[in-house]
Amino acid sequence: MKLVIINYGAGNIKSIQFAFKRLGIEAILSNDPDEILAADKIIFPGVGEASSAMAMLHSSGLNKLIPTLKQPVLGICLGMQLLCESTEEGNTKGLGIFRTKVKRFTNDVKVPQMGWNVIKDLKSDLFSGIKENEYMYLVHSYYAEHCDETIAKTDYGINYASALQHNNFYGVQFHPEKSSLAGAKILQNFLDL
Repeated sequence: MKLVIINYGAGNIKSIQFAFKRLGIEAILSNDPDEILAADKIIFPGVGEASSAMAMLHSSGLNKLIPTLKQPVLGICLGMQLLCESTEEGNTKGLGIFRTKVKRFTNDVKVPQMGWNVIKDLKSDLFSGIKENEYMYLVHSYYAEHCDETIAKTDYGINYASALQHNNFYGVQFHPEKSSLAGAKILQNFLDL
């Protein structure tokens, strides 16, 4: 299987690469359109600030390529948020795959949300074998609002979409690569889609 992690300068891609290596898959880091198009599965990571990450996608032309992909794509953390219509972070327009907006947590809660929290109302093959209220590791100051594409929910001052799916595009707000055995199972499920 050819697994490509999109390398556009905004991701903690080493930990994702190691997570797949533990599953027996050598993930390729690439920003080459031909290599991305030839992949069986694609990871779209993201760590950092939305507007600068989006600027990097625009400068490489990946903002045009990503929405056209037909194979399974998994957006992680900021990667998921950039697949939404827009985010309040840097007042940034997203790629528009998921029909929802990303908002900042209010100051009623500690921001960023950092650490373990549960996912529930699981609705996708991505969560095959994952039990309700399983703990996942999260680090984020912004969240995706619920929409028809919500496939997992989390509570943190507000109930928000911790995972989304639209056709071949999946997104998770949490870090499966840092979420122990359950996170590894989700990555394996993605490989098995």
